[in-house]
This record gives sequence, structure tokens and C-alpha cells, in this order.
Amino acid sequence: MTERSFTIREADWVRDQSLLRWVRETVFIREQHVPPDLEWDEDDAHALHLLALDQSGEPVGTGRLTPDGHIGRMAVLEPWRGTGVGAALLEALMKAARRRGLAEVVLNAQVSAIGFYRRHGYTVEGEEFMDAGIPHRLMRCRLEQGHE
Repeated sequence: MTERSFTIREADWVRDQSLLRWVRETVFIREQHVPPDLEWDEDDAHALHLLALDQSGEPVGTGRLTPDGHIGRMAVLEPWRGTGVGAALLEALMKAARRRGLAEVVLNAQVSAIGFYRRHGYTVEGEEFMDAGIPHRLMRCRLEQGHE
């Protein structure tokens, strides 16, 4: 496949839950061995969720933004990594945060993904910590208002 085109759309947690869960279960639970009881939380019902879809409408990635400005649950299916899906999801979540008037966003980055987030303006804060058995670091990005 030479052309890896995809679209990003806002998802509704109730209507699109099966698609969102499928991507997260594939990446976090099956691939990274995150315990299921740690993957699902009360934030899902209140967060803005985005879905990346391939040309046939199949989900290839997801991410969420909580009302307090925490970006999380960023997941891209393995065949789609390195194609711009993660960057597009992150930029769309940051754009949504700007629209909501948030001055900054924060996230808990897997240590292996720090470089990815740095390229998007995030800085590392604090010490490394374990979350679901995976090393993480807190990262923060100030948002410039009016720059969409």
C-alpha cells in the first residue's frame, strides 16, 4: 500500500464505544499487556474522543482529551504507525483544547514516545514513573491561543 490516507473525526463515547475500545484493546491490552481494569476509567464518558479511520472506514487510531486538559489513550494500530496518524490525532486534540480556551495540555507519555511528543512542543517534567507496568513521564505543552 503506497497511499496511507486516513480521516480523523470526533467520536461519541456511547455510539462509537466499540470502535474506540477495539483500537485501545488491540494496542494497550493485547500488545502492551495493560490490565483491562486499568484501561477503562470514568474519564471516558466525559472526554472528547477522536477516531482515525482508513479509507474503508475502519478504525486505525484514537486519542482523548479530558475536560481538564489531559490528553491520553493515544493509540495507533501497528501497521499505521509512522504514517502521520498519531501526529494528526495529537494536533486535532490540541486544536480542540485551544477551542476550549485551555492554556495548556498535559499527558503521561510512555518513555518510548517522548521524542514524538517533544516534536510537537511538549516538555518533560518530573521523574519517571510506572503506569500499568510501563515507564512514563509527565509532559506539558503550553497552547498559543488563536493559532489553529
